[in-house]
Amino acid sequence: MHIEFRHLRTIKAIHEAGGLARAADQLNITQSALSHQIKGLEEQAGVELFQRRSKPMKLSAAGMRLLRLAEQILPQVEAAQAEFTALRDGEAGRLHIAIECHACFEWLFPVLEGFRKSWGDVDVDIRPGLAFEAMPALMREEVDLVVSSDPEEMTGITFIELFDYNPVFVASAQHPLAAKSHIEAEDFRGQVLITYPVERTRLDVFSQLLIPAGVEPASIRKVELTAVILLLVASNRGVSVLPDWVVREVKYSSDYVTRPLTSQGITRRLYAAIRSEDEGKPYMQDLIRLARVEARKLQQR
Repeated sequence: MHIEFRHLRTIKAIHEAGGLARAADQLNITQSALSHQIKGLEEQAGVELFQRRSKPMKLSAAGMRLLRLAEQILPQVEAAQAEFTALRDGEAGRLHIAIECHACFEWLFPVLEGFRKSWGDVDVDIRPGLAFEAMPALMREEVDLVVSSDPEEMTGITFIELFDYNPVFVASAQHPLAAKSHIEAEDFRGQVLITYPVERTRLDVFSQLLIPAGVEPASIRKVELTAVILLLVASNRGVSVLPDWVVREVKYSSDYVTRPLTSQGITRRLYAAIRSEDEGKPYMQDLIRLARVEARKLQQR
């Protein structure tokens, strides 16, 4: 027996309407076409599906069996159609994020907290882009957005500006370099530099200052958490370079000092790298908006 979704909708409509004329109106077909459809279905089943002499028109035992099937299957079909529509319209989907900026966790979590309240049907996940190549993963559709400070020319990938920030030198208030108005590359010679556990090329202090100057610190201590980096700096166990928005509140603590890198300062920009085809999705646009709003909050503290 070949049963189609339209057959199940027909059975349900006739049962609810109590007659062919009203059911045909509900289904937006002619009464003749509806009668023909019922006849064909009964021929397939080999039994009558309706008690035709009763008014209102009632289902037979076989018809009731099909009605139970319709009540079970049709809601699932409608739910799937709604999901497909939401995916097509950008109201649902997947948003897996890779972060090349280690310090960005503290900025991104408030963004995602606001995002989930408006986009509960979007599956959100965060993958630190440290143990794998984030940009190739974006192209392979393993992730959907990469937070990066290094835009590249890549076919099918769009880099959207998020916000600018300044990497700043952080040291204990008792450190000899605390007396300086700004810090140059040469000042790092002989220092213990405390950094996040990432490649040098992904650290602003190396890519923007030390590597171009050919300067090497005395040693490097890698620490996972920003709070621990600041604890070690306050204890005068070393110096660090962090984004200004990460250490904004440190400026008001007597335990630390922050200083610009070079007399002109260094400015960096964060981007959201996404597949170009996803740029128009409403939830992606809203995430970018929320990211910029949160960045402004951090910079105003």
